[in-house]
Amino acid sequence: MDYKVLYRKYRPNDFSNIIGQDYMISILKNTIQKDKVSHAYIFSGPRGTGKTSTAKVFAKAINCLNPNEDGPCNNCENCLHFKENADIIEIDAASNNGVEEIREIIDNIRLAPAYSKYKVYIIDEVHMLTTSAFNALLLTLEEPPKHVVFILATTNIEAVPITILSRCQRFDFHKIITTDIINRLNYIVEKEKIDIDNEALEEIAYISDGGMRDALSILDQLSSNNTKITLNEVLHHFGSVSKKQITDVYNCLITNSTEKFHEMMSNFKKLAIDYKLLIKKMLEKIEEEAINSKKNKDYHGLEYQYLKEMAFELASISNYVNINIDPYLLIEISLLKYINIDVGNSQKIDQPNVIIQEENKNINSKKDPPLVSPKISIDNEEQKKIIDIRINNCFLNAKKEFLNNIKENWSKFISTLNNNTLLNLLVDCNIVAASDTIIILTSNIEATVNLLNDNWLPLNADFYKILKLDYQFVALTESKWQEERNKYINNIKNKIEYHYIPEPSSHIIKSEESESNDIEKMAYDIFDKEKIEFE
Repeated sequence: MDYKVLYRKYRPNDFSNIIGQDYMISILKNTIQKDKVSHAYIFSGPRGTGKTSTAKVFAKAINCLNPNEDGPCNNCENCLHFKENADIIEIDAASNNGVEEIREIIDNIRLAPAYSKYKVYIIDEVHMLTTSAFNALLLTLEEPPKHVVFILATTNIEAVPITILSRCQRFDFHKIITTDIINRLNYIVEKEKIDIDNEALEEIAYISDGGMRDALSILDQLSSNNTKITLNEVLHHFGSVSKKQITDVYNCLITNSTEKFHEMMSNFKKLAIDYKLLIKKMLEKIEEEAINSKKNKDYHGLEYQYLKEMAFELASISNYVNINIDPYLLIEISLLKYINIDVGNSQKIDQPNVIIQEENKNINSKKDPPLVSPKISIDNEEQKKIIDIRINNCFLNAKKEFLNNIKENWSKFISTLNNNTLLNLLVDCNIVAASDTIIILTSNIEATVNLLNDNWLPLNADFYKILKLDYQFVALTESKWQEERNKYINNIKNKIEYHYIPEPSSHIIKSEESESNDIEKMAYDIFDKEKIEFE
């Protein structure tokens, strides 16, 4: 029972062992050397990038009796008994997120450290604290005693109130680059005498996606078999795909090998290959080919325009994650489009005009017609402004009763709608918020969102025609909606008020039938300013 998992055994005990965060570490070192320790820090970033480890090393270093250029000396009394030190308090906010835990801190904070120079509070996943707990912590951060240091760690900095952030020194941790992870894994493999191929080590670093802890956990799991770790073993256990397999897929496209391509895709599905990793590696291969197509005038492969289209189509498949559709099917159908395309030299410099004309001709001939004919002529920047305005104005006067009313009438609208192209877009949408004039829709599919936002006029007109309700629509991706919702919640917490913003007059989208409804609309605007509620 004395066995320690690798990520715990090799947790950094000084700054020299913290990988991939050199800039932040240099600032923290200077802080200690110049004795300019702040009362509060916040470390944010993806999981497994060293936030908690850095917090512990920093806490040890500021209490070390003989600090050096790497932080703590690890030999003095304070360093040797760091884990048992009652002055270092670690709190997991995911399970201790109530105001009672923060009040306990407040009650004990005035007491001087028992053994150390500083009493250090490390609060992990601080974004999980409740509103009342954040308010209590805010009072503590306002004017803490000189002997207290707070180190807050979070993977979701957006959920931390701005009032907390403004009282902390902020350090943003980034994903660790693959070469740094490989170097660290090589060091650990030598120490642990683990027999592993270089290719397998590189694949582990790739799969870990910038997280050192994930890389060590994968290595730990594979090393338990006491056999040599090969690339195939890594691919098999973690649903990955090799560079050779990706190259084979691409070669199937340029050699028009439909049967072999279908066989490979079926095999990926059978082996339960992680489709996200498959897409990610295909995009990297496409990038490599796209660069070659621009660098090498003798390049023979898919033309740049096709590579670009393929990249965007593959990337959009990720939007189907929460929809009950087979991702392998989508990937296969998307890539089959590029079989039987003429492969030629995309860089014939001697006849640039001819090439551009022919390329445009080919693209136009194979381009699908738009799902819905655009009815408004505004550029992307103007559309983004209108989207932001509508989100603001919806939040200003959104109410649950408006939302419920729209949801109750939605089935009637969908069942009566004769515009099949609009209908196909709307069936995958959710209604997430509504005021008396604006409806916010969400979809997992970015293309659907873009098409709905390009076709506000027919949607508004059909909605009024069927339900006699004069509404403006705005569509958002699920991730954008969560971002806007969290922003709204934080604004409410911080008492930031919303104010009505008029849309540019030249772009107000309105059906002709609804113009006679202006008096009713004005009445709603005047009398329905109530508190916003969410489902």
